[in-house]
Amino acid sequence: MGGPTVTDTLLSPSATTAAPASAVKEPKPRSEGADLLAAMSALPAGHPSRPALREQTINAFAPLAQHLANRYHGRGEPLDDLVQTAMIGLIKAVDRFDPERGVDFVGYAIPTIIGEIKRHFRDRTWGVRVPRRLQELRLAISEANTVLSHSLGRSPTVADVAAHLNITEEEVLEGLEGARAYNSVSLSTPMSSDSGSELGDMLGEADPEFAQAELKVALEPALATLDPREQKIVILRFYGNLTQSQIAEQIGVSQMHVSRLLSKALVKLRGQLADLG
Repeated sequence: MGGPTVTDTLLSPSATTAAPASAVKEPKPRSEGADLLAAMSALPAGHPSRPALREQTINAFAPLAQHLANRYHGRGEPLDDLVQTAMIGLIKAVDRFDPERGVDFVGYAIPTIIGEIKRHFRDRTWGVRVPRRLQELRLAISEANTVLSHSLGRSPTVADVAAHLNITEEEVLEGLEGARAYNSVSLSTPMSSDSGSELGDMLGEADPEFAQAELKVALEPALATLDPREQKIVILRFYGNLTQSQIAEQIGVSQMHVSRLLSKALVKLRGQLADLG
């Protein structure tokens, strides 16, 4: 009954230390784990000996989980995290396995563990949230690239990946575009070692002057639709910053008349700008 527990396996640094793929062995030997699993399954759920057998079964198959975790190492996630995720998948497999279905436990555990690892990549490692379909497509494209690189002896093209996955080239490009959201960069990232500028300093901001420039460009043809007196009043008022009384003195009419002419001209301008928009 001695030996490490599942908690020890999950949390002990020595248990999750990266091991060379060649050094990882299958469950020691598989018959040991199978015998423990059979003994555990033969006991009713509340039997006092069942928890200890469960621990021993999980420990016996732990090398399988570590082996599968190693297969996904080098994809941006620490190996310790992948091993712990694989162990969670193994625990689920042990708890859910039904020997009466006549399925070999290893054949059942492998897809369960791999599924847990893939969910880890899909749900926890994306810098920007994208639809699950694109997350799964990215994983499929990544695996296809690995397989095709070995079989073709070169980097696969978009057409190669599309044919391998039986999808369109447009879908492959969509998956590659979505993959850009996998990693994000902090806005506090220094731009260089010898300057105090950060990435956030390089991003532009909304400039209200652009809207003013666009309005001035649109106003020119709109002003041309006014008669000469209306044009003069608008220009004196908004470009010359004169009051209505000062404008009235310049063109020789009353201030009240300037007000009516200005209002009429502005109505025309708004109509012209609305048509242009």
